[in-house]
Amino acid sequence: MRYLVTGKEMKLLDQNTSNCFHVPELVLMEQAAMHFVWKLCDVLSDIENKKGIVFCGLGNNGADGIAIARLLNERGIVTHVCTIRDFLSQKGDVSESFSVQEAIYQAYHYPVVHNMQQVLCSEYDFVIDAVFGIGLSRALNKEYIEIIEHINAIKGVKIAVDMPSGINSDNGQIMGAAVACDYTITFSFEKVGQYLWPGWDYAGKTCVVDMGITEKSWMDKKPSMAYLEKHDLNSLPKRPDHSNKGTFGKLLIIAGSKNMAGAAIFAAKAAYRCGVGLVKIVTCETNREIIQTSIPEALLSTYTNKVEKDVLVEDVKWADAIVIGPGIGCGKIAKEMVELVRSTASVPVVLDADALNVIAEDVNKLILPHTEFVVTPHLGEFSRLTNQSISWIQNHLAESATDFARTYDVICVLKDFHTVTANPYGLSFLNLTGNNGMATGGSGDVLSGIIGAFLAQGMMGQQAASYGVYIHGLAGDIAREQAGCHGMLASDIIEALKDIWKGFDNVK
Repeated sequence: MRYLVTGKEMKLLDQNTSNCFHVPELVLMEQAAMHFVWKLCDVLSDIENKKGIVFCGLGNNGADGIAIARLLNERGIVTHVCTIRDFLSQKGDVSESFSVQEAIYQAYHYPVVHNMQQVLCSEYDFVIDAVFGIGLSRALNKEYIEIIEHINAIKGVKIAVDMPSGINSDNGQIMGAAVACDYTITFSFEKVGQYLWPGWDYAGKTCVVDMGITEKSWMDKKPSMAYLEKHDLNSLPKRPDHSNKGTFGKLLIIAGSKNMAGAAIFAAKAAYRCGVGLVKIVTCETNREIIQTSIPEALLSTYTNKVEKDVLVEDVKWADAIVIGPGIGCGKIAKEMVELVRSTASVPVVLDADALNVIAEDVNKLILPHTEFVVTPHLGEFSRLTNQSISWIQNHLAESATDFARTYDVICVLKDFHTVTANPYGLSFLNLTGNNGMATGGSGDVLSGIIGAFLAQGMMGQQAASYGVYIHGLAGDIAREQAGCHGMLASDIIEALKDIWKGFDNVK
């Protein structure tokens, strides 16, 4: 697991390092510049024979850029400095660190460029963006946008110092314009905005380097977001040898409406592929034959023109976890089933797809203290739940998911390019697995089955949801290798789950 920090969190870490551990700001800056140069020499082959330029803002990020340019020139790598001060009608103040680094650079008489036309007419092998760092939170004015457009027009490999200029480090949004980078070399910890869309597109490949700020600088306040890595799967519960199907939980899946059996099949198969002991499907009677043919391992309970509430209550009591919503529609029967589960379930419940559309009619019904809810909306469903526009949600993905989780005391899995799993009381997760081939019918049903399987096996909601999203994406990445993005089906994702578990089980 690796932590991601926001701009405010990183600034606090910086302050803690200087105030509590007595490391001066200029020492941190020199270490950051040195490690940046080392990493730059790794990513750019034959850099000794290349020529570069560093665009520097007037704050600490610009000071980092000047220090980097100085160290590159010391190595014999011809590097020019171009400060944006020369292109602003209102010059503004410079940071103390900028003044110090500029004075050092000038004392060595290293090259400076003052004319943008000269820059645009020159040839550079690499361009370092040190205009803005992690502190940018307001829209850029016309002059800054023009500067960024000029930087983007220069040929050569582009590398950002800590954060691509113009990208909000907290939510990944473009603040008017942004430098499109091939690499981002960031300090100490990756930033949330580097992995949210569209910041992901502008950051290029993100590399983390040390600058002397460690986890000790967290003091008693850890970052609020992280992402999982493959070795984290080792923390999943192992299957005991002395066991039976009851050991691994019973999952009730309420899914599928008339002639809509696919959602139930996908969710059930995915659940079985993730180790649950028993699955019972509740669905429309018209789906009986295809479900029993497609997944004979599953138990089956059906309804016709109405739901037998007493039967459904018994099914709910039978389960160790429940998934409800995929393909059930939004009609009277669906509403009755959602309400019954919502009001009577005492085990963890995954609310997905149509169940969320039903709940959206009165979202306050989510506030129930007697059981744990995991909601798994895509952007459209979340828009209906919150009455916010899809564009606004996408621009505030992590914030939206966290606010919803805290407001309704649920685990919120907000599905997007990089899905956010928000925990109302603790660490939230940004998922980095998966690919665009998973944008296919049934993929979400697979995810709900995976999360339900983990809940039925006794995992807490936050762990079941975050690991479920990670494993779902990992299976999608395996399926991409086998079927390609264009040809991927939801069933390919299910089949790929087998490859994840190979070698994972404890074998004596």
